[in-house]
Amino acid sequence: MTSRAPQKPSVIIIGTGFGGLGMAIQLKKAGYEQITLLEKEGAVGGTWRDNTYPGAACDVQSHLYSYSFEPKHDWSRKFGLQAEILGYMEHCVKKYDLARHIEFDRAVATASFDSQSNEWVVGTESGHEYRADVLITATGQLNRPAIPAIPGIDRFKGTCFHSARWNHDYDVTGKRVAVIGTGASAIQFVPEITPKVAALDLYQRSAAWVLPKADRPFTALEQSLFRKLPAWDRLYRAMIYWKNESRGLAFTRFNRLLDIFARQARKEAQTWVTDPHKLKHIIPDYRIGCKRILISNDWYPAINQPHLNLITEGISEIDETGVVTSTGEHRPVDAIIFGTGFKATEFLSPIKITGRQGVALNDAWADGSKAFKGITVNGFPNLFMLYGPNTNLAHNSILFMLESQFRYVISSLDSLARYPGAAMEVREDRQSRYCQVVQHSLENSVWDSGCTSWYLDEHGRNTINWPGFTFSYRFSTRAADTADYQFLEPEAGR
Repeated sequence: MTSRAPQKPSVIIIGTGFGGLGMAIQLKKAGYEQITLLEKEGAVGGTWRDNTYPGAACDVQSHLYSYSFEPKHDWSRKFGLQAEILGYMEHCVKKYDLARHIEFDRAVATASFDSQSNEWVVGTESGHEYRADVLITATGQLNRPAIPAIPGIDRFKGTCFHSARWNHDYDVTGKRVAVIGTGASAIQFVPEITPKVAALDLYQRSAAWVLPKADRPFTALEQSLFRKLPAWDRLYRAMIYWKNESRGLAFTRFNRLLDIFARQARKEAQTWVTDPHKLKHIIPDYRIGCKRILISNDWYPAINQPHLNLITEGISEIDETGVVTSTGEHRPVDAIIFGTGFKATEFLSPIKITGRQGVALNDAWADGSKAFKGITVNGFPNLFMLYGPNTNLAHNSILFMLESQFRYVISSLDSLARYPGAAMEVREDRQSRYCQVVQHSLENSVWDSGCTSWYLDEHGRNTINWPGFTFSYRFSTRAADTADYQFLEPEAGR
């Protein structure tokens, strides 16, 4: 391949959550100016824009759930609330002059690689078309609400919504409410609405392990120290990081260490829940850590309320006035709220992505999602994914993983800049070998202990979690090795 004068490639980023915004900031810092961010909604924020349900908050400590290059010294609490996190993201947009790069109300429908020009052609639902050398997806894993296919759901005459699309016009005060699902969102909003409702039917398919949340407001003195002593702010962040990171061994290698947390969760439940029936069903029957461990200080007290009915029977159907359980009992309600999570394993859906030789990403991933370092995919040159397959965490902050990916992508783009017009594609053998190592590492993890969770795809394969320490991932993504890639000239120029 003939080297020409270096030229920084143009970039399209899909999504303006933490991944998209952080990637754009780092690209600008690295001298990339031809950047377009496409956002399907009318505002930035991703999951923190969408999830406005009562009690919405983060389960990673504030100082670690923020960019290392943009510290916030005045967090109100140890664990950030939704509005404050969203405000932080909006601050970043303003400080780094990202608004001029963002196009709102541009839901991406298609993205196709043009081999003749080595460009990505992106089409939106609104009919707009964009072209760029590089496509970076930052759509996240928790952006498409999952609504269970319950018969009769369309017949319900009351109010019905998903927690990620909270209906703030509906007042639950004095109403009979059914909540379906007991995942991370329900853990937060159920305690908020329980004091207001007349009755709450909580439908639980499987219980969650819930630990106390070490949360409290920061004092004015603490905030002042963070501001006046940046070194203390950085040290505090580092202490949180290493404390969280130490738990990685328990998830991936020494599962028995998690039994300590199981005993703590049982003790919490026994302290707060006095109803024997509820206590029996609120403690899980699977290994702690197999599904996401949740943290809350008010979940068990809410469960113990006499007007909260914990229902563990399955749902057979929904009719005009309520929910019918598998035992045939009809339970009338005024509203149904789904706390049923997201379609996490359907990466990049519903966007139709087409790579070289017309191969659709869905077809390439027919046997499960696979990506080299969770970022690049064979057959899809110049496509980089943030928060892709096997990059999720159960023990630390996803922003640490994202920042590792930012660095890797920029290293890749710097390589591309040396060959203007070329496209880089990960070699199939490197991708296969990498994915085999990841899957082999997952075999000894707690996520492989037999439960059914959103970590597993339809084939029972864990395509979500990273099976190791975050610092090992950062080391492996410190720079792109061009030996892992082939560089392709435009077909029209061959």
